[in-house]
Amino acid sequence: MLRVVAVTAESGVESVRPDPRRRLPGRGAYVHPRTDCLALAERRRAFTRALRRTGPLDLEPLRAALGVRAQGD
Repeated sequence: MLRVVAVTAESGVESVRPDPRRRLPGRGAYVHPRTDCLALAERRRAFTRALRRTGPLDLEPLRAALGVRAQGD
């Protein structure tokens, strides 16, 4: 299982980042580091609920770490 956390950039955009060492501060969530599990979590909006966020989350850093292209690419 891969731990992920929500990180707010200086621009105010929140993104989901992988935390393989499990050291980043904040509320974490877990996902299998597999393409199909990431796609399912995206469809179910699981990261927003698990990380207790209200707005949209940028998943590009997580996709890049897993080597997954965005849907529709």
